[in-house]
Amino acid sequence: MGNASWPELPYPAWRDTAATLQLWTQIVGKIRLSLSPWLNHGWQVPLYVTARGLGTSPMPVGDEILEIEFDFIAHLLLVRTSRGEERQLPLQPQSVADFYSRLLTILSDIGIEVVINEMPSEVADPIRFSEDRIHASYDRDAAHRFWRVLVQVDRVFKLFRSGFLGKVSPVHFFWGSFDLAVTRFSGRPAPLHPGGVPGLPDPVTREAYSHEVSSAGFWPGSDAFPHPAFYSYAYPEPPGFREAKVTSVASFDTALGEFILPYDAVRQSADPDAMLLDFLITTYNAAADAGRWDRAALECTIGAPAQVRAV
Repeated sequence: MGNASWPELPYPAWRDTAATLQLWTQIVGKIRLSLSPWLNHGWQVPLYVTARGLGTSPMPVGDEILEIEFDFIAHLLLVRTSRGEERQLPLQPQSVADFYSRLLTILSDIGIEVVINEMPSEVADPIRFSEDRIHASYDRDAAHRFWRVLVQVDRVFKLFRSGFLGKVSPVHFFWGSFDLAVTRFSGRPAPLHPGGVPGLPDPVTREAYSHEVSSAGFWPGSDAFPHPAFYSYAYPEPPGFREAKVTSVASFDTALGEFILPYDAVRQSADPDAMLLDFLITTYNAAADAGRWDRAALECTIGAPAQVRAV
């Protein structure tokens, strides 16, 4: 039956909503991209899990700030500024073109003019946002369940993140690939990435992978891989990585070049948190050992609330 805190999320059942929601998040994400100074590895562009959905965090607009949040409880897109303006856009069945037009109108009405690249990123057969009347689905229950999954994943990823002293990314949601991810760094530069990621400019890819990483994440599925799953990979992949022993129900997918742990295996386990944390730790261990990271200098014990880390 699975754990009630980890809801079912069969990809075929919400495929159309997932496709539409991905494009809506891209519009909001590209607004953040347009307004925010560039950070290393593109960390200025993701969204973050919030107590009600997914949000941008504050974005600079002149000498004020703007926030945009998907509220998957009230099913609203919330627009707020530090000047006190608040606007709402209902999350309901509507085309990408209408969502795009309505959001830009809201921003214009409160004095914020923003220009974004209208071509979606990292999706097959992209259509300009202003012209896309094909993707128009929104299943409230499915969107809410998706967010509830992200809530569980976010807190376990943040626990895993606390066990690293080296450079580590925030736990953040990439709207291009539509996944929640956390990345650890060895501290060493990586070979130049060859690029070639569909829908992603090569300079962006190369800057993102400028240093050695062990990265893990969750995605809800796609037409190419129609199952929600956790993944973990290393870049560059060191010899012996894919042969390493990891969580027993996980396996290395040679086509994807990543370790894969089915979401349903986690959801249906007696202790989902423990299984997911073991996957994160064992796949990181595989990358760090095969890549000869300085583990003694980079790692620490998992953090605990209100307990100062021993030095």
